[in-house]
Amino acid sequence: MAESFACSFTATELDARSGISTVMERLRDIDLPEDRAGDVQIALAEAVNNVVEHAYGDTTTGDVRIQCRIADEILHIQISDAGPPLPNGELPAGTPAEISGPLETLPEGGFGWFLIRELTCRLHYARENGNNQLSLFFELFPDRA
Repeated sequence: MAESFACSFTATELDARSGISTVMERLRDIDLPEDRAGDVQIALAEAVNNVVEHAYGDTTTGDVRIQCRIADEILHIQISDAGPPLPNGELPAGTPAEISGPLETLPEGGFGWFLIRELTCRLHYARENGNNQLSLFFELFPDRA
């Protein structure tokens, strides 16, 4: 049986943190396996923080809408925002940041899309009606063969 819910919040750091916590609580309530919760939370936080920092970073405020659905052992999370489209209408490659070299030269960022790609089984991005639609898909039981 499919279970779903949706929520929205203002794209600020504080509201994003609260929104992510709310989503995770709701996911646990609809049977997200606990051993998958950490991966889902990391990917969700990276994606939402990208919206806050990049989609709305140069504007006053905007909203983030998250829809979640669990069906057929797959969790689908769709994150929507009204910020500008991704460059070239495509998801970033997600290549890992270069980490060889002295500690003081290590990058502060550059790991988000790599983590999102590593933790999800599939990603999809679309621009629809002036909104970005990012879909993250997670296998609930990846170890089943």
